[in-house]
Amino acid sequence: MKILMINSVCGIRSTGRICTDIAELLEEQGHVCKIAYGRESVPEKYQRYAVKIGCKTGVYGHAIKSRIFDCVGFSSKRATRKLIKQIKAYNPDIIHLHNLHGYYIHVGLLFRFLREYNRPVLWSFYDCWSFTGHCAHFDFYGCEQWKTGCKKCAYKREYPKSIFSRARYNYKKKGQLFTGLPNLQLIVPSHWMKSVATQSYMKDYTIRVLPNGIDLNAFRGIESDFKTKKGLTDKFIILGVSSFWNKMKGLEFFNRLAKDLDEKSFQIVLVGQAEEGSVSEKILHIPATNNMQELCALYTSADVFVNPTLQETQGLTTVEAFACGTPAIVFNSGGAAECVDETCGLVVARGDYQNLLNSVLRVQCGEVKFDKQDCIRIAQKYEAQRLYQDFVELYENIIKEQK
Repeated sequence: MKILMINSVCGIRSTGRICTDIAELLEEQGHVCKIAYGRESVPEKYQRYAVKIGCKTGVYGHAIKSRIFDCVGFSSKRATRKLIKQIKAYNPDIIHLHNLHGYYIHVGLLFRFLREYNRPVLWSFYDCWSFTGHCAHFDFYGCEQWKTGCKKCAYKREYPKSIFSRARYNYKKKGQLFTGLPNLQLIVPSHWMKSVATQSYMKDYTIRVLPNGIDLNAFRGIESDFKTKKGLTDKFIILGVSSFWNKMKGLEFFNRLAKDLDEKSFQIVLVGQAEEGSVSEKILHIPATNNMQELCALYTSADVFVNPTLQETQGLTTVEAFACGTPAIVFNSGGAAECVDETCGLVVARGDYQNLLNSVLRVQCGEVKFDKQDCIRIAQKYEAQRLYQDFVELYENIIKEQK
């Protein structure tokens, strides 16, 4: 079978690696896969899958228009027309859409083509952009306009940032384009995401929960001298990991913990970028790690992993911590807590700082204990190759049903 994926990136970042992980599985089993992508470069080992959509200049132009006029997904016409010609020439059995926002494709042209092409289509959601008038995430703000019809967006300065709001038009136009498409099925990474999608204008589609996974060969417990090097051998290490730390990711809760916890007994370590001056001086801040082994060393060295995010579709950093044998304390935000049970961590009500603080103290004093092997056992449920085999089997079943 021949599969075509469409995503903003290929072989990099979370969505790009998911695409190439699935492509490698398909290739191993004798199938053919191409990944049409719009942005950034592709690692050499994935070049054989890659089909470039448009050019860097087109992406910049799309981004500039969107920053002014709030039109993400409604530019890049020339690039999209060329892509449609390439799709026809490739003649895939299934088209698997991934992240369509990112300033590289015109969803109007694409979806009108998909209706005419009449091939099976899958669409993996990694956020909520497909059924809102502007934003990719609304949980942090408690906004519910997306249920009945976005109007003027109060959060236009959040990604995808714009000067003017075209939320009402975007909501109506996307609803018209994205609904009623024959042979479309939706894929979401968490039950929370499914519950949200079923309240949107996408509710009439089949919605499957297929979690994203991690590479357990890469994420595993390793011997580490991190505590010794940093002079932290007698301290309880609290770890947080994010690509970028801000209010949505729960930075304020780490700053409060740093203020309230005894410096002689505790040390908070945060990995990830942050605005200058936003992280407490009491926190050991590591803006970036040099490699995967260094990150695994940090996960392994920690006594507990804390994920106080206020919005999350799945939350794989928690699973990465489990893979290294480290228990977790997480807020019940979005899909963040779905991987946690009583054997590997504690779930705290979203935004409940006092409960978060008490949970850290309970773990530190030994009131609640977690076994390293139980954490690893949970992580094994999210082993990437096993989970992504579900995609391959789904493709095969769809093609069988078409015959």
